[in-house]
Amino acid sequence: MDYFAQQLINGLVLGSIYGLIAIGYTMVYGIVGMINFAHGDVFMIGGFIALISFLVLVSVGLTAVPVILLIVLLVSMAITALYGWTIERIAYRPLRHSFRLAPMLSAIGMSFVLTNFSQVSQGARVKPVPPIVTGGYTLHEGESGFVVQLSNIQIVVVITTIVLLGLFTWLVSRTRLGRDMRACEQDQTMAALLGVDVDRTISMTFVIGAALAAVAGMMYLLYYGLVDFFMGFVAGIKAFTAAVLGGIGSLPGAMLGGLAIGLIETFWSAYFSVEYKDVAAFSILIVVLIFMPTGLLGRPEVEKV
Repeated sequence: MDYFAQQLINGLVLGSIYGLIAIGYTMVYGIVGMINFAHGDVFMIGGFIALISFLVLVSVGLTAVPVILLIVLLVSMAITALYGWTIERIAYRPLRHSFRLAPMLSAIGMSFVLTNFSQVSQGARVKPVPPIVTGGYTLHEGESGFVVQLSNIQIVVVITTIVLLGLFTWLVSRTRLGRDMRACEQDQTMAALLGVDVDRTISMTFVIGAALAAVAGMMYLLYYGLVDFFMGFVAGIKAFTAAVLGGIGSLPGAMLGGLAIGLIETFWSAYFSVEYKDVAAFSILIVVLIFMPTGLLGRPEVEKV
């Protein structure tokens, strides 16, 4: 049970990171009706920006860890949000009314652009960083000597995820921007006729999704202590899987799917073969979609006539 409890903690932390990325996928799909395949690379860009910001702050002599983390978080969110806005203006907006495959092909192309841009500008090697948030708590020590631990960085990841999820839920349900987003999700043409700035709403959706991906990238950097140019592809596929598993278009479903994927990977790696953890995650996704085609919390689409 001690080993199970430790893996549960690890799975929830990993699932929180996947969930933050998955929210960006499900937001864009819910409003525009397309999959932003470059979103995983935006997460990677956020991790690199967090690393560069951290190194710059340390080089100028700043040593207060809470201040450093706050500045790094704000800088990475701002710059990555700018990336998201630019990507929407360049790669998606000109093709919004084109045939359905055009935005998807543009998204795949943008993914390759961001990946190779990072590889050329930052190098192909893994960029490690020393532990920034250290320490933790011992929750239980079993008779066999196995210790269940909860590290401070795990607490930071989970609390940050909960706070951001709460803020984003408030934004969608209580603000003017949230009402505009929900209106565009239902019918963009009617929303425009009623005075909603559709272009601005879609741009803000990409901006918010990119900012959340930046937070996930920073959490990944703090938790694993490294970033590389290829991490966006793997994490992006996992987060997209989480969004589909939870129900594409459902924000709670995206977070639930992220937690599910994180727990599946962690428990499979702990009790079975780590080489087949991805096989296990995707196999469970297939089984769920066979019996629940819209995902865990998804709603069937209503045909507009």
